[in-house]
Amino acid sequence: MWYVQQTIQHGWSRNILVHQIESKLYHRQGKATTNFNRTLPQAQSELAQQLLKDPYTFDFLNLGEDFLERDLERALIKHIRDFLIELGVGFAFVGSQYHLEVGGEDFYIDLLFYHLRLRCYVVIDLKVEEFKPKYSGKMNFYVSAVDDLLRHPDDQPTIGMILCKSKNKVIAEYSLRDMHKPIGVSVYQLKDILPEALQGNLPTIEQLEAELETITKIELGLGLGAKFEGKIIDPLGETVDEQNEIKQD
Repeated sequence: MWYVQQTIQHGWSRNILVHQIESKLYHRQGKATTNFNRTLPQAQSELAQQLLKDPYTFDFLNLGEDFLERDLERALIKHIRDFLIELGVGFAFVGSQYHLEVGGEDFYIDLLFYHLRLRCYVVIDLKVEEFKPKYSGKMNFYVSAVDDLLRHPDDQPTIGMILCKSKNKVIAEYSLRDMHKPIGVSVYQLKDILPEALQGNLPTIEQLEAELETITKIELGLGLGAKFEGKIIDPLGETVDEQNEIKQD
């Protein structure tokens, strides 16, 4: 089962596993609208695509209806641990309103991350409305600036991610088609609403724990148990090392 494999690989605790199942991570992983296949080498493109989600679930935030982009940004920073878990393994937070000086003028990136596995900077631009074509041009500018001002010679090309309240997929695809910098467009949800029809198709936590216990016994029988020490969920549903909840690659 996919969730079992991910739990073993990333050392998820019971709480994180519950969240990933309820937020339908399997159906969101790798679904962002991007131009990675035209702007990144194949190996990098495939990995980057799989690491981005659509939609992102920010159900840990408490925001009113008429919130601003700055409100969303501050709320995500306040809940940075939950935000990093939702982004996925490998993201390291660099800064918010990150200052760049270009051509003698000041510019500020909403959120800047570095991905340890991709070995590149990830620029995130937050929008509280539907995606518009002009957003891709702005992100292209930010990615170019980070590549010139921050990127180390050993780093991979910087990736841009535009997070919007909603998007028209066709418009997003056209907007990214001729961009030469790797950019992705995803939406976010502030409330996690699971359709009733899908609820019955998802495995329960008890079923997953039973599957994990079976796999663990098999591995121990083969002498492989030590490989996953500190990462397997025990019968009580807790990890040996709680730091694995937000461990970065």
